[in-house]
Amino acid sequence: MTVTEDKARSEVLRLYGNRLRIRVCGLYREGDRLLMVRHRGINPSDTFWCPPGGGLQFGEQTREGLVREFDEETGLKIEVGEMLFVNEFMEPPLHALELFFAVHAIGGSLRQGSDPEMSLDGQIIEDVRLMTFDEIKSYPPEEVHTLFGRCHSIEEVFALRGYFGL
Repeated sequence: MTVTEDKARSEVLRLYGNRLRIRVCGLYREGDRLLMVRHRGINPSDTFWCPPGGGLQFGEQTREGLVREFDEETGLKIEVGEMLFVNEFMEPPLHALELFFAVHAIGGSLRQGSDPEMSLDGQIIEDVRLMTFDEIKSYPPEEVHTLFGRCHSIEEVFALRGYFGL
């Protein structure tokens, strides 16, 4: 493990470890591709792909938080659409309730963003890109968000409804 990987893991643990978080996540689609963000410091393989999103701040409305997170992580300005489902993410020491929404781009330009709450040398976002469902499924299950284990197509991702726990 490199010093950078160690720093990313320690930042994740310091900011998010051993506490319950409420996260807002957006599903953004262009044709047959879904927008994904690659993080490090989340699991043993140091690769974790998931849709853009992040933790709500105290006093922040859900939709407002998702707009902020999308801008920070991807550079896209979005409009938040329908709430689709709730997922309980538990990968100790991380535990989050994730609210997933459909989103639509209304401006900005796609770029790799950052997490302002993390130090410059502890950033965990490594890549932001539009991926086909087959590309997402080509990764080992532990390297992609668990929602993709519930689906066989991008259409099924957008059809998910309800609560998904462990």
